[in-house]
Amino acid sequence: MPQSIYDVNVEKIVSLMAPRGLIERLPVTPDVAETVLQGREQIRRILEGEDARPLLIVGPCSIHDEAAGLEYAERLAQLSERLREHLLVVMRVYFEKPRTILGWKGLIYDPHLDGTFDIESGLVQARSFLLKVGALGLPAATEFLDPIVPQYLADLVSWAAIGARTVESQVHRQMASGLSMPVGFKNSTDGNAQNAVDAAVAARSPHAFLGIDRDGNTAVVLTKGNPHDHIVLRGGTGGTNYMAAAIVKAQDQLRAADLPPRLLVDCSHANSSKDYTRQSIAFRDVIAQRQAGNTDIIGCMMESHLSSGNQQLGDDPSKLKHGVSITDACIGWEETEALLTEAYTLLAASAA
Repeated sequence: MPQSIYDVNVEKIVSLMAPRGLIERLPVTPDVAETVLQGREQIRRILEGEDARPLLIVGPCSIHDEAAGLEYAERLAQLSERLREHLLVVMRVYFEKPRTILGWKGLIYDPHLDGTFDIESGLVQARSFLLKVGALGLPAATEFLDPIVPQYLADLVSWAAIGARTVESQVHRQMASGLSMPVGFKNSTDGNAQNAVDAAVAARSPHAFLGIDRDGNTAVVLTKGNPHDHIVLRGGTGGTNYMAAAIVKAQDQLRAADLPPRLLVDCSHANSSKDYTRQSIAFRDVIAQRQAGNTDIIGCMMESHLSSGNQQLGDDPSKLKHGVSITDACIGWEETEALLTEAYTLLAASAA
């Protein structure tokens, strides 16, 4: 018997339903489609300078408990409606978590929180959750990590991120060039914004790459290029980059690449020195910069949940606290509401 020359380190291959099967099982409703499209259009208008409101993308670091996530979404939808005149609020709904080494990879990959990697159930739960968020009239934002996942979920997403660990990836730049929503490229983990600028340039061009179609068949994907991509500053190993000098430098890099100087600031991650209690410092600084005239800062991201902090997953998911992140630490709901209301009040006063 000759030694095997393929699948040497593969334990098994599990068949997965095609994207079309999931979409037909959980179809988009007219109301949800309207929420998604309106969200995309409002973000486009902000990127084009046609809408003076800041874009605020807030929500849990990751969705691990659908009940808690939906409770958060219901609160955020109500708050968003109250503040809509001067703020565009989009919920952060993240199902994929890039890991530096190891760790829980997100709801899509391990929906039962037990290492069984029931990915088909994870995709079902993720799509179901996005439909519920959309039904509240709340646009959703997510990070796309695996290039196959958008075929299952992208029709329900109004804004997408390419993360700091994948911003230099050709595969992700190509994928972004074909996505139907605005895409934000985060600066790399070392804090280098030029990588995000390069990614934005690349994603605006047409590409051809290997992917799958809605029936799950391997296909060549030909894209037009995404005209609504931009960069997201999230700090890095060298420190924060939300302050005015760093933002002006990044905007100069964008202009040098013949791109609009508009950018988003992530108040978490290295911009809070990985201390969730410092997100408010970055948030207030960015709002102040906008108030001072730099409206090319199109808005902020914050990691926020029902309760502040985070918790370890552990061996028994039933012992997890309700509404507390199991990935990055988040600010709590009360602080979230206070910060967004504060920003609204400042912007309303300026507009008066």
